[in-house]
Amino acid sequence: MDLLAKIKKNAQLQSKRIVLPEGTEERTLKAADIVLEEKIAKITLIGNPDKIHELAKSFGLKNIDQATIVDPLDHPKKNEYIDLMVELRKSKGLTRSNAQKLVEDPLYLATIMIKNGDADGEVAGAMNATGDVLRPALQFVRTMPGISVVSGAFIMIFKDKEYGDDGILVFADCAVMPNPNERELAEIAVATAKTTKAIAGIEPRIAMLSFSTKGSAKHEMVDKVVNATRIAKEIDPSLKIDGELQADAAIVEAVGKSKAPGSEIAGKANVLVFPTLETGNIAYKLVQRFAHAEAIGPILQGMAAPINDLSRGCSVSDIVNLVAITVNQAAGL
Repeated sequence: MDLLAKIKKNAQLQSKRIVLPEGTEERTLKAADIVLEEKIAKITLIGNPDKIHELAKSFGLKNIDQATIVDPLDHPKKNEYIDLMVELRKSKGLTRSNAQKLVEDPLYLATIMIKNGDADGEVAGAMNATGDVLRPALQFVRTMPGISVVSGAFIMIFKDKEYGDDGILVFADCAVMPNPNERELAEIAVATAKTTKAIAGIEPRIAMLSFSTKGSAKHEMVDKVVNATRIAKEIDPSLKIDGELQADAAIVEAVGKSKAPGSEIAGKANVLVFPTLETGNIAYKLVQRFAHAEAIGPILQGMAAPINDLSRGCSVSDIVNLVAITVNQAAGL
């Protein structure tokens, strides 16, 4: 069974509630129909109920009646959500009249539903920009304890099974933080460990990557990685993590033994944490193309509840897969 099949199978066991705020978007509706048919998750669609039912009928969808449909303009919990919004953001000056407007925005409504315990996760972005998806999430769901940054991981599946765990490696951050400081880099490592366990189902062995291995070069960029490794261990002493390591020292056993003798990670890493967004993003795209690796993601991590962002060019299957991943994240938090 391949990894995506395992992710979906595990999702079917969880009975998690995923909210889709773009409830009248065609691909989202078609994906929701598949998710409900395959029992991957319980689905809440946000949008005008009449419009959703009309579209579902026109698309020949048979399972949308199983979804919970919430009209953002008129639903029983509207005042309850407004009260919660004001309570959470009153120190930032949020008034009740402003909250009234926000709660009618599907992206804000989705996040306050999660905060109130009425949903376990969210998938959006088929028709909204990443910033629009993340802004309400950061305001109301916020980050998990001990983590201040949101980052993006990719699960890379290689045909060559020599590296990682049977050809599976996790790369981060490849999507969000351009130049994390040492504390932020440490938090990315901690968050990626959680993603690796929850989604890939493997025990993380984390290599903090650099252009230096164990002092072979001196530079402030190397110092950042060394300090981030130390901080990550302080945040979570149970982490199996080492750095700074060059990429070959991290994944090639012979090189790891030569460059970092005695390291329990060198040559055995299955999680690669890159020092900057540009290095991570370039790396995953290069290996995706040159090694014909399958890239699953980006999986957003660091939030107190899983909120994942789609590409606006996503397919129906992309949405189905991301819903399944979000369920696994919710189960693993």
